[in-house]
Amino acid sequence: MSLYDSPRLIADIGGTYARFALESSPGEFSRSASLRCADYTDFHAAVSAYLDGLGGTRIEHAAIAIANPVEGDLVRMTNYHWQFSIEEMRQRLGLDTLVVVNDFTALAMAIPRLGPGELRQIGGGEARRQSVVGVLGSGSGLGVSGLIPAGDAWISLGSEGGHTSFAPRDERELAILRFAWRQFDHVSFERLVSGPGLELIYRALADRAGEAAKPLTAPDITQAALDGRDAVCGEALEVFCALLGTAAANLAVTLGALGGIYIGGGIVPRLGDYFARSPFRSRFEDKGRFSSYVAGIPTYVITAENATFKGASAILDSQLKSLQSSTGAAILGQIRRARTELSPAELRVAEHVLAHPRDVLNAPIADIARAAQVSQPTVIRFCRSLGCEGLSDFKLRLASGLTGTVPVTHTQVNMDDSMVELGAKVLGNTASAILQVRSQLNREMIDRAIQLMLQAGRIEFYAAGHYGVVAQDAQFKFLRFGVSCASYTDPRLQQLAADVLRPGDVAVVISSSGRLPQLMEVVEKAHAHGATVIAITASQSPLARKADAALIIDHVEDVSTHLPMVSRILHLLVIDILAVGVAMRRNPEAMQLMDDDDKAALEPSQDAGARRAAPGIGVASPLSKLTSHTR
Repeated sequence: MSLYDSPRLIADIGGTYARFALESSPGEFSRSASLRCADYTDFHAAVSAYLDGLGGTRIEHAAIAIANPVEGDLVRMTNYHWQFSIEEMRQRLGLDTLVVVNDFTALAMAIPRLGPGELRQIGGGEARRQSVVGVLGSGSGLGVSGLIPAGDAWISLGSEGGHTSFAPRDERELAILRFAWRQFDHVSFERLVSGPGLELIYRALADRAGEAAKPLTAPDITQAALDGRDAVCGEALEVFCALLGTAAANLAVTLGALGGIYIGGGIVPRLGDYFARSPFRSRFEDKGRFSSYVAGIPTYVITAENATFKGASAILDSQLKSLQSSTGAAILGQIRRARTELSPAELRVAEHVLAHPRDVLNAPIADIARAAQVSQPTVIRFCRSLGCEGLSDFKLRLASGLTGTVPVTHTQVNMDDSMVELGAKVLGNTASAILQVRSQLNREMIDRAIQLMLQAGRIEFYAAGHYGVVAQDAQFKFLRFGVSCASYTDPRLQQLAADVLRPGDVAVVISSSGRLPQLMEVVEKAHAHGATVIAITASQSPLARKADAALIIDHVEDVSTHLPMVSRILHLLVIDILAVGVAMRRNPEAMQLMDDDDKAALEPSQDAGARRAAPGIGVASPLSKLTSHTR
């Protein structure tokens, strides 16, 4: 079995755990680790924690299977708060290739690679060769996918079939549906055929039996059912397996999955012999006029430990082979075709670009010239020989060809930039930082911060130096919709103000580094007086660790060399998020009824001092509107 040039990072990210492994050769996984998602602020922190434990092992390519639909560059998890830009994450992790796919798409791609010892057939039926295959499984949600044969290969389906509407089959299931309606307007199969769904079924059956439901988790319910210790738990697991049979049968007839239905996820493979005895298969075959049709379709439980890893690896391998065998991106193909017409020096630049296209994307002209052993003017001549205006234009075309999109990255401003280039770089750098912060923001922390502010008797904003304007802007916004607040930027006033904080007050401490002694003293005094602290700061900083709610901004600028520009804008945006969130929670109906002219009238401006916002209505700046729509 051949070894890869460098180990590949393979990951399976769920709503509870993030599993990682290295693949050094096809199907050979090592250095496995399972990290609790709740222990890490974001996706990057979890991946970095795993990579830090590898002792400097160089990783060039990675495949991530994630419990979420993957469309475009922005990934936002459905059952957890993590979100990130794929291209930005690739750059931050220093990878040449980062493939992100839906976890059940990856699981589907593993099916053709599983051996007989990695599957367990439940019931009868026989798979037809080269026929459509269905895949589903329960964990934190209900994943659904499929495989379509395409010659010697397979095409996997990206599906969110777990969100199809649940329909009861008997009075007991109708009672469960009615119970679920108390909490959800739409009850999908995922609401019931998942870990949280098993807990919901248990509570519904306890309510139906007139018993008080115990505070049991899905693993608790499962174990009590398997041990025969609790009748309601046993009934809940029985219903769960029956509903999974209905969901599997629906998938079989929808796809025409004559190649079989394969069941993975974190719950069913752990049920062992119980699942074979459960109502799953009888419910699967209970399809009315199509009962004989589904009876001929086999159902399998996937018992392979690393099935999702295998599928993600297969997708990554396919993409890498496609890149290597094809003429590549348009600009790379153009370079290959132009090699015979280039000068010897320009040819050295061409060979360097073809060998290291992603390194060239982020390298300054001096580094490119040094790596290719040519002069900087030669690099420019090479770019122009391809019809590009210069190196910047060449990089944009190269980036578009490599990723399918033009990534927004930080670009150094140079003294010889034209005013047009200067403006483009400043705007591009700001946009890049905004996108990065968007991927880092923790939705749970935002909700917590807004809730704390809504309950506060008084809100005080503390900042120092160049970030004082952020605190002053926050005071202006919150005063406009009737919240008692103040801002303090003078160190002496900050200490005096912190001394008179009371229980129920909220201190919002704004610091790029999160290490200023005067602000840390404010935090200590706030807690001593029973006040709550919200921090807008960098991750892993002392301020973030001591705050009751921390909103993370990891764009740190060195104030010893220049004024903070981008980071200050990012802090202002977080204040906008909090202001809009508080305003909408205080009076959501009024926000919905306002027309665009009314909203525009509430926009802050230099002559807005005479305006007064309607009671309970917040003020959203143009930047906050931009942020809320770039999802």
